[in-house]
Amino acid sequence: MSPSLTEPELLARALRHLTPVLDLLTDLGARFQDAGHELALVGGPVRDAFLGRTSPDLDFTTSATPEQIEAALAGWAEQTWDIGREFGTIGARRQGTTVEVTTYRADAYDPDSRKPVVAFGDNLEDDLVRRDFTVNAMALRLPELVFADPHHGLGDLAQGVLTTPHTAEVSFSDDPLRMMRAARFTAQLGLTVDDDVRGAMTDMAGRLSIVSAERVRDELSRLLLGADPRAGLELMVDTGLADVVLPELPALQLEIDEHHRHKDVYQHSLTVLEQAIALEDEPGTEGVDAVVGPDLVLRLVALLHDIGKPATRRFEKGGGVSFHHHEIVGAKLARSRLRALRYDKETIKAVTRLIELHLRFHGYGGGEWTDSAVRRYVTDAGPLLGHLHRLTRSDSTTRNRRKAERLARTYDDLEARIARLRSQEELSAVRPELNGNEIAEVLGISPGPVLGRAYKHLLGIRLDQGPIGQEAAAEELRRWWAEQPEAGSSGTEQERQL
Repeated sequence: MSPSLTEPELLARALRHLTPVLDLLTDLGARFQDAGHELALVGGPVRDAFLGRTSPDLDFTTSATPEQIEAALAGWAEQTWDIGREFGTIGARRQGTTVEVTTYRADAYDPDSRKPVVAFGDNLEDDLVRRDFTVNAMALRLPELVFADPHHGLGDLAQGVLTTPHTAEVSFSDDPLRMMRAARFTAQLGLTVDDDVRGAMTDMAGRLSIVSAERVRDELSRLLLGADPRAGLELMVDTGLADVVLPELPALQLEIDEHHRHKDVYQHSLTVLEQAIALEDEPGTEGVDAVVGPDLVLRLVALLHDIGKPATRRFEKGGGVSFHHHEIVGAKLARSRLRALRYDKETIKAVTRLIELHLRFHGYGGGEWTDSAVRRYVTDAGPLLGHLHRLTRSDSTTRNRRKAERLARTYDDLEARIARLRSQEELSAVRPELNGNEIAEVLGISPGPVLGRAYKHLLGIRLDQGPIGQEAAAEELRRWWAEQPEAGSSGTEQERQL
């Protein structure tokens, strides 16, 4: 946003950006005005209009109570919901557009409570001063389209500065999650916090511990999905927020000894994150290994892939440093942290599996892997292969150009081999060439542990040798069975063992 434009010029540009919903805004404003209530578009949609961004939802503030809001929306909205009624919010949808209308607020946090103490206000000015940042304390009065900016949020937005309408201490005391929001807006909008905001975040970081894990998780995810998550994460670490939310991140700031025997793992991880983001596919990209950005799993694993290093660091004789099994330790730490932040099971499973696998490629060397090893690499990654490709490539942060080029060429070779094998056989879901029923029939056994062992043996054959055909698979199965102790058991004895 150009600070050289005057406020009327900036407002005219914002209104042009709102053109697709302008009729809806004025129509809704007129309905509330006719009912004797004030209504204003507020917060993110106003800020985003000045930035040339489109908000997915429209947020309004009003002098009407929740009951009066419902009455004003009746006959206008195609659907309404009141899940936020206790906070004064009624949601509605019309012609594919979602709106939320909230009664003027004057809320504050109990110092020991995770939920706000709601107090409804009676004017727009008091509502705006209670908002998190000045850039979100701008409003557009409806239906007249009169701009309200009592806290000079437009000037702050033009300068790219994040400040608070009230003192930062009061703002963050009202809702400690606003400190996370400051980091998120740094990542998402490219804003820089002013000295007062930074100081309050540093002094009050511990207050974040009273906020529910779910709310913290949502802000962290939004930060990671922003355009520049590194900036937001660095702000979290510098102010101490990360010590509360994600302590494994600042723990990566390992002391660099005088011999510089290892990289700064913290800076390395942030660089890997940036490089992984650069490898995300554009929206609309299709393909079995496509990872369309912004992708939360890829960004989480890029950030957390080395969090096992502090616990596994060992100084070796001769001046070396080792981090043996840091991928296993890191996966456990990531699982614990993501569970504490209430991430869903699928996200946790994907992130931890990728951490476990992130060193696998380094065994590839100069391309000496057998086809069997390549099949196992693909099979172990499963549907996460595209993520593993990008994580592995982004994990190279060496400044040695020749080494970096050699690693890239080696991984190019691995991907080419995967493509060749895929053209010859189905790698996306490698299974034995005999299913469970067929194995049981060949061996004359019932379902149970022995059948499971037989299935696992045939799967190993499939991975090692590729497709060999059902007859050869059955013959291999009989050969294996002849070496098993159960093969000599009578039917009754065998059933008892199963």
